[in-house]
Amino acid sequence: MSARILVAEDDEKQARLIRIYLEREGNAVQVVADGRAALERARSAKPDLIVLDVMLPLVDGLDVCRILRTESDVPILLLTARTTEEDMLLGLDLGADDYLTKPYSPRELTARVRALLRRSGKAGGAAEPAVLRVGAVELDTARFEVRVEGRPVALTAKEFSILEALAREPGRVFTRAQIIERVFGFDRDVQERTVDAHVMNLRRKLEADPGRAGHLETVYGRGYRLADGSGSALS
Repeated sequence: MSARILVAEDDEKQARLIRIYLEREGNAVQVVADGRAALERARSAKPDLIVLDVMLPLVDGLDVCRILRTESDVPILLLTARTTEEDMLLGLDLGADDYLTKPYSPRELTARVRALLRRSGKAGGAAEPAVLRVGAVELDTARFEVRVEGRPVALTAKEFSILEALAREPGRVFTRAQIIERVFGFDRDVQERTVDAHVMNLRRKLEADPGRAGHLETVYGRGYRLADGSGSALS
């Protein structure tokens, strides 16, 4: 197993989704639904990382974070629906290592988890490369940075997640349904035209001439792929 991860999330659907994605990475995942159970399990199981929702019953996530930080240096990733800068800074001041605001992409969550595990030195086994290079496109998944021919490109979280999915298997054609599953998880409200809109924005940012096929190709009747050029991705 790559790591032992404790997930504290009282939303059953969200907890199930997080477990599925983290277990796909080879992690051993335990799930609890309230803050008191999170404290007890963190003390008994000694996880390598904790994914901690802020709005938990019995003991809220911020208090859990504050208490655990006095006892352990375990990496903590906060999940929060609070989007003000003050709320985010409070979580970091209490000792959280990183945070994600809801709604979030499951792919982004797993990338954040990988980055925290790498920084803490607690990731076991063969880690996925932090930097993906496909032709002139370079993604740093730890820093969430993209460059094309050395030029920095600013992407949204969803755009980054779509590009990462394509870059991990360059040359492979992904259908819209496969992109939805990888980037949006089991959110059934997402429509295929939403994928098309994100890809259109991605192409506009990546390509020198968005009207012509370049790095990001449309395979009509099938889906999208990232052109691999040499036929392989380097790390």
